[in-house]
Amino acid sequence: MTTRLTVAQALVRFLAAQYTERDGVRQRLISATWGIFGHGNVAGLGQALVEYGDEMPFHQGRNEQSMVHAAVGYARQSNRLSTHAVTTSIGPGATNLVTGAALATVNRLPVLLLPGDIFATRVADPVLQQLEVPYAGDISVNDCLRPVSKYFDRVTRPEALIPAALQAMRVLTDPVETGAVTLALPQDVQAEAHDWPDEFFAERTWVVRRPGADPTELAEAVQAIRTAQRPLVIAGGGVHHSRAEEALAEFASATGIPVASTQAGKGSLRHDHPQDVGGVGHTGTATANELARQADLVIGVGTRYTDFTTASGTLFAADGVRFLNLNIAPYDGHKLAGAPLVADARSGLQELTGALRLHDHRVTGAYVDEYTLDKERWEQRVDACYEADEPDIRPTQPQVLGALDALVDESDVVINAAGSLPGDLHKLWRARSRDQYHLEYGYSCMGYEIPAAIGVKMAAPDRNVWALVGDGTYLMMPTEIVTAVQEGIAIKLLLIQNHGYASIGGLSETVGGERFGTAYRYQSDDGTYTGAPLPVDLAANVASLGMRVLRAKTVRDLRAALEEARAADTPTCVYVETETADTVSGAPPAQAWWDVPVAETATRPSAVKARELYERHVSTRRRHL
Repeated sequence: MTTRLTVAQALVRFLAAQYTERDGVRQRLISATWGIFGHGNVAGLGQALVEYGDEMPFHQGRNEQSMVHAAVGYARQSNRLSTHAVTTSIGPGATNLVTGAALATVNRLPVLLLPGDIFATRVADPVLQQLEVPYAGDISVNDCLRPVSKYFDRVTRPEALIPAALQAMRVLTDPVETGAVTLALPQDVQAEAHDWPDEFFAERTWVVRRPGADPTELAEAVQAIRTAQRPLVIAGGGVHHSRAEEALAEFASATGIPVASTQAGKGSLRHDHPQDVGGVGHTGTATANELARQADLVIGVGTRYTDFTTASGTLFAADGVRFLNLNIAPYDGHKLAGAPLVADARSGLQELTGALRLHDHRVTGAYVDEYTLDKERWEQRVDACYEADEPDIRPTQPQVLGALDALVDESDVVINAAGSLPGDLHKLWRARSRDQYHLEYGYSCMGYEIPAAIGVKMAAPDRNVWALVGDGTYLMMPTEIVTAVQEGIAIKLLLIQNHGYASIGGLSETVGGERFGTAYRYQSDDGTYTGAPLPVDLAANVASLGMRVLRAKTVRDLRAALEEARAADTPTCVYVETETADTVSGAPPAQAWWDVPVAETATRPSAVKARELYERHVSTRRRHL
């Protein structure tokens, strides 16, 4: 039996019938589609979404990149088991997807991209917005998406949709290979009719597997842990993707091994779990980083070991330090010349815990006492950063976080991606639940927070979802505030005004750049941006987009505004200007190095001094072989 439909109609019906299943729980794989329509998709996918609106919910976006961010936020909150599709026209609509696609792929989060494309038949050539490539007739701007997609196909004939769609679902549901998946759809093919086998539209369930460990690798891992004196776990985002938090807590409690976390892995243990020692690496805590420097065995669980985590190869400094990498991806399992334990994070941790219990293995009491005391000292530093003795003055950024920390409970979700906030959050935030801490730091994309908050709120409508945004990030992409208002998605926006790119300004100062071009000020006669601050009213801008705004001038105001915003059932913004680290003490400085190369030759004293310090740090780098 066959059914005659257009390619776009067939694709929408197919997507509506796809499901995932893990641990006996079944859910829609593509639960909705985001779209902005133009000539490249309005008559194809646009018409199909009207035709089958009862099967495929639709959300209207304002920027193609931000639609991807919303889908990614939804996918992460859904543990990668459900995501959204995003459709755009050809030309700028399609190329606007590239940044979002890169973010999804870097973070191993599934999203389906459906950009329109130029005519497959070439009858109208060039079409509006077509990039002509004289040396190749089969290239369009959509080819920009190839390097940032885990799977890419261009559907140039109706019958080609079937294998392309099935391959797309395979990759989206593969816990190793998932990321952005792109099906480029020529605008003429979208509207072309074809007789489709009814089997194509039957419900399909894609089982997301949990592979266990190879017995030989497991035995070697157990032996490595048993012989280690100062082991340390580095928990990465793979712990959350696997829902392995309870398994990690059981492993840590049974063995006494301390657990540090990457940005993606923070919250793998609650902040008050005895074995949680906080963030690790350049933005980590002094406790975790000192343990890392002295560790003789580093147990990576679901981590990619980015340069922030390893302090650019300078953090793990002990002689003879070894690495054991529990990861579902063999590529990551072999990093740092480590012993791989290729398995699902939950399955692998459960197997390790069971095997170590057979040997009644646990680290020494002296080691536990050492990191417990260090953790208590660090918590005192956090308290000092959060404390505001004078509630009627303008707060520092850590005091803003302290006010929020005092208000939220485990049901709140805090979202951030870029600027100075990730460093403060990684060091200071006390994660109360497995998914409270939502930092996109794989791509650290300015503009992610607001649309991602919308996606998270869609996935978790009963949670309070906070988008923490600095002024630099806000100006990149505030557009989806309109979407939140339009659809009544009650996200909370905490907008912090510090008049510039604070994070990069600080980095610029340390590498000899003298904060050049990082402040939001008028330009001076010498071409530098050192004049008066710009008279920009971001709160008024937020209000102009339809969101309710609560202005806070002091710590006291801030506490009241945050409480009011948390209770609100409509999209609400809390706007606050902060003191800078130049005038009031801020968060503790970096507890580990990060390699940003400094000019090798310079005449300005700041750059010369920065180069001397850089060379000292570089001399401590090592390759783990």
